[in-house]
Amino acid sequence: MEALLLSRWQFAITTIYHFLFVPLTLGLTIWVALLETCYVRTQRPHWKEPCRQLVRFFGTLFLINFSLGVVTGIVQEFHFGMNWSEYARFMGDIFGAPLALEALTAFFLESTFLGIWMFGWDKLSPKVHCLCAWLIAIGSNLSAFWILVANSFMQHPVGYVVNNGRAEMNDFLALVTNPYVIGEYSHALFSGIATTGILVLSVAAWKYLKDAASQEAFRHVLRAGAIYLAVGVMGVMGSGHMHTQYLATANPMKLASMEALWENADPAPFAVMAVIDQDNLKNSAEIKIPTLFSLMLYNKPSGEVKGINTINAEMVSKYGNGDYRPDVFGLFWSFRLMVACGGAMMFIAFAVAALTWSEKFAAYRWLLKFVPLSLPLPFLANTAGWFIAEGGRQPWIVVGLQKTADAVSPNLTSTEVWLTMTGFTLLYLILIVAALYTACRYIKKTSIPLEGRDA
Repeated sequence: MEALLLSRWQFAITTIYHFLFVPLTLGLTIWVALLETCYVRTQRPHWKEPCRQLVRFFGTLFLINFSLGVVTGIVQEFHFGMNWSEYARFMGDIFGAPLALEALTAFFLESTFLGIWMFGWDKLSPKVHCLCAWLIAIGSNLSAFWILVANSFMQHPVGYVVNNGRAEMNDFLALVTNPYVIGEYSHALFSGIATTGILVLSVAAWKYLKDAASQEAFRHVLRAGAIYLAVGVMGVMGSGHMHTQYLATANPMKLASMEALWENADPAPFAVMAVIDQDNLKNSAEIKIPTLFSLMLYNKPSGEVKGINTINAEMVSKYGNGDYRPDVFGLFWSFRLMVACGGAMMFIAFAVAALTWSEKFAAYRWLLKFVPLSLPLPFLANTAGWFIAEGGRQPWIVVGLQKTADAVSPNLTSTEVWLTMTGFTLLYLILIVAALYTACRYIKKTSIPLEGRDA
């Protein structure tokens, strides 16, 4: 394989590993801060100490996840110099600014108060310690904001000029207020909440069934976790729909590829299923719902929606000869996988909420056995969403400015990429196994008793 393709595989593998932990970090920081707020404010004596133990319980799971996120994220920085030096040369003036701000404003805030939070349980007042938890949550989510500012420029460049073969920033405010950021950030934030909701429900269901001493405490956790999950999934759906509206203008090729809409349509149908052959459309089989895609794009309810072939022809006339279509098959099915996982998580949220509020909870506790099986759902959805975001802009690394083929390091060899990719992948595999073992062992051995159902 050539160095370009291997570099893309390496970046994809390391990014997927990293993105397993990022959404969970975003959601867990908020969850832990909310739990600690309950601990500080509650006036119920039976609940005070168990609530404190729950904060430390989920805080420990957060620390395990956070450590893996940091380790896997550091490698991402090195990729720009190792594999994508032409991208770094062309985009460094713009891409470097939000990355620097992420380190200076977000990561320092997050890591500093994380240390204070870890070692300050017996040294700080409960209110000050709770404030540290909220500062960690703010720092984590601010970090995601700056990263997505940089990524949004790659999807939809704004606030720049090209001088001497390099993109240079000429409007920082435009970079920060890029409309693309709103959709990406809100979607990532609520994805983190949904991911955490599933984790909380999975852990709480297992503890309720396997740890008799912790049953009452984790019944409360099940109820709160179901609400948290429902908020996350509804936020994901709302922000995703909002972002889809914007894609119709900002990146119509990505949107048309997600729906496998090859030709212009007025009104456009929604393809439920498709077997897509990009080179021979006669072999493509589809099941469509007429007009639904146009109704989803309510800003074009009766107007023509451009298809892939039309958009590709327009890009050829604007940027020169070439094939500007992304992986339509991958985008089409990734989108449907993401939506299916979201729908399943919403069902789980309402089912667990209804069960925990039911007076017949004990009779149907066997249903909780299926909740831990849902743990892979948000991670599948997050990975599919990442593929849609990054794969949907191909063949561009920065849409309209630089192609991925032009961004790879010129002196990079296939052997070098093979060696580093194999090393990173094996190391990450060892780390994730170690982290899962540590987390599972901690979950099993930790009990949180709560006396009385009125607590």
